[in-house]
Amino acid sequence: MSQMTTERLASTVKQGNESLRRIFAAYTISATAWLLFATFIGIVLAYKFGDPEFGPGEWLTFGRLRPIHTNGTFYGWASIALVGLAYYVAVRSSRTSLYSPRLAWLGLWLFNIAAFVGTIALFLGYNDGNLEYREWPWPVRVIFLAALLVTAWNLLATVAQRSTDDIYLSNWYTMGGVLWTCIIAVVAILPWYQYGLGQVAVSGFYMHNAVGMWFTPLALGTFYYALPKLLSRPIYSYALGIFAFWTNLVFYPIIGAHHFLFSPLPWWLQTTAIVFSVAMLVPVLGGSANFLLTMRGSYGELRHSYPLMFIFVGVLGYLLGSTQGTFEAFRSLQAVWHLTNYTVGHSHLTMYGFVNFAIWGGIYALLPAATGRHSSQLGQALHFWMALVGVIIYVLSLSIGGTIQGLDWENKLPFIQSVIDMQPFYVWRGVGGVLMFLSHLVFAWNVWCMTLGSSARSTPRVSASAHERAA
Repeated sequence: MSQMTTERLASTVKQGNESLRRIFAAYTISATAWLLFATFIGIVLAYKFGDPEFGPGEWLTFGRLRPIHTNGTFYGWASIALVGLAYYVAVRSSRTSLYSPRLAWLGLWLFNIAAFVGTIALFLGYNDGNLEYREWPWPVRVIFLAALLVTAWNLLATVAQRSTDDIYLSNWYTMGGVLWTCIIAVVAILPWYQYGLGQVAVSGFYMHNAVGMWFTPLALGTFYYALPKLLSRPIYSYALGIFAFWTNLVFYPIIGAHHFLFSPLPWWLQTTAIVFSVAMLVPVLGGSANFLLTMRGSYGELRHSYPLMFIFVGVLGYLLGSTQGTFEAFRSLQAVWHLTNYTVGHSHLTMYGFVNFAIWGGIYALLPAATGRHSSQLGQALHFWMALVGVIIYVLSLSIGGTIQGLDWENKLPFIQSVIDMQPFYVWRGVGGVLMFLSHLVFAWNVWCMTLGSSARSTPRVSASAHERAA
């Protein structure tokens, strides 16, 4: 190879790395802004439960703020952050360059336009009614679907031009998640499914698969790349990861109907959802075992690497939250917990304890490798411990309070009694929420240090080596 060809190749690689760095940083910064906004709305909601007179006025009613919080968290924060991670993982694991930086930027704009316009519509009272996690008016959801299609095209084309023989395990999960979600988003828009029991069935299908077929595979894909990099060892079992991938696809799509037990939905559909909810233990236990066995013998490194700590908690959140969801699907337990705050605690255990910690672990592990800038160990520690303690308080308070709430209803006590009994737990919910929000402020500062900071920050020896392995 001539010297000129070598120099041209080196220049192309350098340009590709710089482009990927900017894209990864932009997705992370954008997602972080949505995290701060959406969780601030969540704090307002938490204190409206503790003090119903707090924040009067139609703009601050629960019916407007709650979908702003959930959709902002789902599609502003988590979706954008996970796509940014997926792009980085696809490029690095495939040993290639990003297929189209322009498509990546277009996708980022589409995600943000959908989230911004959707938020404004909800603030003004325009929504699609009681449709969980899809309250945005349908034209806004079409924009989000366009963002998904652009992302799917770019990810698949990037992996298709890989210089490796095999498709790495992470890319199975991220590509699968994007493709599945395109299908789910189309079904949620088709007008003939939006009436009567069809609306109920599709609502269960959409809201549950938004978690299990979008956030879950992208978060697991992050685990499968970042964890071996941080530990400098291969994943325990590639075959087990593929087995978990396909069993998740077989069992998960139909289990959303377990949210509508004792409803007019066909009894056979409800029972099938319960059976498949139990079957979900197969991919959950298989995937969790794969991660924990990969970490076997290296748990001492948790004391020195906060990216590893975030990922470890994320794995535990995946295992505990998913197992809890299986038990929650049983009719005997739904009779107590359905429509109570227990379900809210469960959703935060999965979305926060699993997905958010997976995102944070991936960003702390991989973003410094892309930018050459690091956040301080103290900043990571403050973020980790406030987020962990906050979510534990949040989940425990709503789990205990929600169980008491359900038992009050089972015992046919006056409804107001369940409100009185929940009051102290609402207060603790607010305490946990404040800690979580404060941790997000620290995270935002850490993101600044890792992207726009004036100079690279020094890190302890073990943590620094972990970052180098994550390159």
